[in-house]
Amino acid sequence: MMRSARFVLVVAAATIVLSGCASTYTLDNQVQSFSQLSSVPAQASYRFERSLSQQADPAQQALENLADPSLFRAGFRRDDAAPRYGVQVSARTVRSLSPYGDPWGPWGWGGGWGVGFHQRHFGAAFGSPWPGGDPYWFHREVSVLVRELASNKVVYETHAVNEGPWLDNRSVLPAMFDAAMQGFPTPPAGPRRVDIQVGRSS
Repeated sequence: MMRSARFVLVVAAATIVLSGCASTYTLDNQVQSFSQLSSVPAQASYRFERSLSQQADPAQQALENLADPSLFRAGFRRDDAAPRYGVQVSARTVRSLSPYGDPWGPWGWGGGWGVGFHQRHFGAAFGSPWPGGDPYWFHREVSVLVRELASNKVVYETHAVNEGPWLDNRSVLPAMFDAAMQGFPTPPAGPRRVDIQVGRSS
């Protein structure tokens, strides 16, 4: 009887997550930034730059597309023809078993399921709305490096880290880039927590 009740609750959780209802959640990020800038010109122009490994990575273009709105909100404007700055963006996602995983497995209390996870950048992972319901845990990092092209000096560096069970990198990574760029060009010194509200529409 107990196992049957657990199964019903797991199915109900899946229905809630996949039913098309819209919601928001708070993405907490650990951010640290380093700056040699006191200000930047209005509508500072930039181009994306890539390391050799990024040049060989077909996902890099999509990652830059996710980062571009955050750069725009920080005051940058894309101009490949006459850029003042070079900007390099990177991201890393590592999946592991959740520290809140259910020892009963996918049909125990909470359960869990996954869809289309890609180790590097993109994919989706759906989890139960209750703590302990998702058997997977995601460690995500994003970085932004800004180089002044005339002097060839790195003038801004920022990193954001998030750990949690949530969802689609196509929603999470843009929010992390927003967190990483918060405070540009004169961010607070030292590590800090930056919370970003993320909308979810399943």
